Amino acid sequence: MTTIKVPTALRDRINRDASERGVTAAGLIEHLLDAHERRQRMEAFGRSFRAADAAYRDEFASWDLATPTKDG
Repeated sequence: MTTIKVPTALRDRINRDASERGVTAAGLIEHLLDAHERRQRMEAFGRSFRAADAAYRDEFASWDLATPTKDG
């Protein structure tokens, strides 16, 4: 385990929010970091997809239509 120095006000916010969620401070930080990293991956995907040419988007759409649904 490692200690990190944060301002008292930030420590208090972390502890308060963790307590409200019923998790530890470390659990809250881990959840927030996981969510942040996921947003970064999704934003990178969005940038890449927007930069793709029309042929790629058409192929992507055709595969989306080819995916079976729960109903059949």
